[in-house]
Amino acid sequence: MIGRVERALRAFRRYLSRSEWMARLLRLSVSRGTRDAPGLVMVQIDGLSRIEFERALAAGELPFLRHLIDEHHYLAHPMYAGVPSSTAAVQAELFYGARGAVAGFNFLDRESGTLVRMFEPDAAARIEARIAAAGGEPLLAGGSCYVDNFTGGAAEPHYCPASRGWPGLGEAPLSVRILFVVFNLFSFIRIAALLALELILAVVDCVRGLIAGHDLWREIRFVPMRVGVSVLLRELSTIGAKMDVARGLPIVHINFLGYDEQAHRRGPASRFAHWTLKGIDDAIARIWRAAERSGRRHYEVWIYSDHGQEFTRSFESVHGCDISRSVTESFAAELGRDIDYCVSGPLGKQLRYARASPASVPAADADVPLLIAPLGPVAMIYWRGALGADELDRIASRLAAQGGVPLLLARDGKDAALAWTVEGRFRLPADAGRLLGDDHPFLEEVAQDLVALCHHADAGSLVACGWRAGQEPLSFAIENGAHGGIAPRETEAFALLPDDAPLGPGHNAHLRPLDLRRAALHLLGRAVEARPTPRRAARHPLPDRVRVITYNVHSCIGMDGRLSPERIARTIARYDADIIALQELDVRRPRTGSVDQAHLIARHLKMDFHFHPAVHLEDERYGDAILSSFPMRLVRAGPLPGMPNLEPRGALWVAVDLGGGAEVNVINTHLGLTAAERRMQTRALLGPDWLGSPDCVDPVVLCGDLNAIPSSMVCRMLRTRLRDVQLEHETHRPRATFFTRFPMARIDYVFVSPGVGIRDIDVPSGALVRVASDHLPLIVDLVIGHAEAAQEDGLAAEGGQR
Repeated sequence: MIGRVERALRAFRRYLSRSEWMARLLRLSVSRGTRDAPGLVMVQIDGLSRIEFERALAAGELPFLRHLIDEHHYLAHPMYAGVPSSTAAVQAELFYGARGAVAGFNFLDRESGTLVRMFEPDAAARIEARIAAAGGEPLLAGGSCYVDNFTGGAAEPHYCPASRGWPGLGEAPLSVRILFVVFNLFSFIRIAALLALELILAVVDCVRGLIAGHDLWREIRFVPMRVGVSVLLRELSTIGAKMDVARGLPIVHINFLGYDEQAHRRGPASRFAHWTLKGIDDAIARIWRAAERSGRRHYEVWIYSDHGQEFTRSFESVHGCDISRSVTESFAAELGRDIDYCVSGPLGKQLRYARASPASVPAADADVPLLIAPLGPVAMIYWRGALGADELDRIASRLAAQGGVPLLLARDGKDAALAWTVEGRFRLPADAGRLLGDDHPFLEEVAQDLVALCHHADAGSLVACGWRAGQEPLSFAIENGAHGGIAPRETEAFALLPDDAPLGPGHNAHLRPLDLRRAALHLLGRAVEARPTPRRAARHPLPDRVRVITYNVHSCIGMDGRLSPERIARTIARYDADIIALQELDVRRPRTGSVDQAHLIARHLKMDFHFHPAVHLEDERYGDAILSSFPMRLVRAGPLPGMPNLEPRGALWVAVDLGGGAEVNVINTHLGLTAAERRMQTRALLGPDWLGSPDCVDPVVLCGDLNAIPSSMVCRMLRTRLRDVQLEHETHRPRATFFTRFPMARIDYVFVSPGVGIRDIDVPSGALVRVASDHLPLIVDLVIGHAEAAQEDGLAAEGGQR
C-alpha cells in the first residue's frame, strides 16, 4: 500500500513537472521504452583545481557536493588534466578518446594556414571534425551538451562555439515563449535577483581593479562578461539540462564557466572566484534532484573539473614588455635582420603586425615569417622557413637568458624534446626532474605529454612556457590566474563520482579524462570490453571486521515502480559487504520478468549465494537468500510454522568460512504479518532445528525482516539468546528501517551471539536506497573470531538480556 502511494505521488509530481511540460510545448523528442536504461549527467566545473576544490569543501562553499560525499557515497578522485591543460584538449580526450589532439587553445592550424582560437565557431567546428574523423565513438552521441568547446557528437549542442541557445525556442510561437517564462518564473526571478547582485559585485570588483592600477577598458568590459557567464549562462544551461533529463536523453554534459572566468581575472584563490562556486553548487543540486526524479532513465550524476589554474603574474608586468617583443628581438638579434611578425590577440580576431600600416595589414596566412600565438602560460612560436640547429639553439638560449622566458621547448628526434632555461640546455624526458621538480604530482606524465606536444603537427618551432621548477608562474596574457601549461595546479583536476563508478581495476592512483570516458561508456552499455570487476578489498586470513547487510529488497521493485535487480545490486555494492541477507526475492515469476533475481544480484556482486523459496508454485519461487564473498556451506533451509491462508515463511542457515579457522553461523528469515504466527515462528527458530541445535554454536548471526517492533514479544524472546546490535552498541542510536521515504518502524534486525563484537552500525538513507526498495538496508560491522571480539563494543562477554 505504501509503495503504491509513493509511486502515485512520484507520477503526479512528474505530471506537474515544468521541465516535462516545456519539452512537450517545444515539441522536443522524448526517449521511449528506456525506463530501466542507464543515463549519465556529466557536470564540468571549468578551471577548478583539486586543491581549490578541497579548500572550497572545507570552507562550506560547496555544501551540496559535501552532502554527496557524506550521504551518497561519492568519492573525490585526483585527476591529471594532461598537457596542454585546456578545455579543448581535455574534451577531445573525453569525448573522442584522442589524447593530445590539439596543440593548445591558441595555435596555428597548419592545414588551413591560419591562427585559431578555440572559441571561434569556424575553427572549433573544423578542428572537431578532424578529431572526430580520427578518434573513437563520440561520447555524447544522442545526448546534449551545454557551454562546451566541442559538441562531442551531441544531437543537441547548446551555447557551444558553433551552436547558440535552444534550437526551436526562437522559432516557437509567442504563446510558447511566454509559457516558457511562466513555467520557469522562479528561475527567471532567481536570474534577475542574481544578475542584480552580481552586477553590484562586478562594479565593486571593477573599482577594486582600477584602484589596483588595472586597465579601465578591460575592467569595464569584464563587468557584462562576469554577469553573463557567472549567472545568466549558468541558469539557462541548468534549465535546459533539467529538461533533458526529464525527456530521458541518454547523456547530458554541462560546463559551468563562472569560476574559470573569475579565476583568470582575480586569481584561483580569490573571494570573487570562490563566490561563483556557491551558485554552481546550487545548480548541480537542482540538476541532481531532477535526475533522481526522472521517470525515463536511471541517471547518475558525475562532477569533474577539466583542469586547474595557477596564480600568475603577467610577463609584461615582470619584464616591461610583452612576449612578442622578446621573441622578435631575439630572432632579429640572432638572425641579423629585422623580422616581420604576426601575433594573435587575446580576444576576437585582433592581430598586431610589425612594420605594417593598419591599411596594409596582411592576412594571417600571408608570407609573414614569424607567427606568435600566446595564451596564458604557453606561447607557440612559428618560423616560416628552415632554422638550423645552431640558429634554433642561439634563439632559444637568448630568449631564456635575456628575454625572460622561463622554459623553451622544441622537438628533438622521434621521442624526445630539447629544453632551454637560463641554466642552459636540457633534454626531455631524461631531465624532467630538473625542469619540473621531483615533487611534481604528475612528473612522468607531464614529461611524456610535453614531448608529444612538441611533436604535434600544429606545434610551434619553439614552445614557450611561463613556468619551470623554482620559478614564479608567469602568464603571457594580463591575468592573475592561468592554465594551459605544465605547472602542478594547472594539471591537477578532480572527479567526484559514486564509489561504485565502473572505473575498472587498472586505473592508477589518479585518473585522466580517458578513464572517465571509458567509465562513462561502460555505464551507458556502449563499451566493447566486458564490464570491469567491482573493486573489493583484499581478504586477510581472518578479517579484522566482517560487514553484514540485511535488506528486504521488495522483489527489486523500487518506490518509483521500476523493476531493477541491477539497481539493488548497485545499492549493495556501495557498502562493500562480506555477508548479505536478502528477503523478498523473486525467481522466475512473471510479475518480475521471469528472471532469477538472486542469481542476477549475486553475479553482479561476484559472490556465491544460497536461496530458499518460502513460496514455490510450479516453476515460480519467492523467498530469501544469503550471499557472501567468503566460502560457505548450506546447513539447513526449510519452512517455519504458519497459519492457513497466510503466506508461507521460511529460514535459511549457512556456515561461512572466514579463514584462519573461523566459521560463523548465519541465519536469514522473514517472519509473518500477524503477531500469532510470528510468535510461533520465533519459538521454532529458538528450537532444536535452528538456534537451539547443537551445531548452532558461537559465533551466530541472525538477520531478517521480523515485521515486529523492538518492544514486541518476538524481539524479547530472541533477546533471551542473542543481542540486538542496534540496542547493544553504546554510541549508536537505533534507527528505523521501514519505510524508506519517512522511516517510522524498526522491523529489520541483526542479532548476534555474545562472543561477537559490534564495531559499527549504519542505516543509509541516500537517494538511491530511498528509491530502490521500501526498506532501508541495515549494515553492521562485526568482529568475529578474535579474543577481543566481545570487548569491541565495550561490553563484557556475558550475553543474555541488556
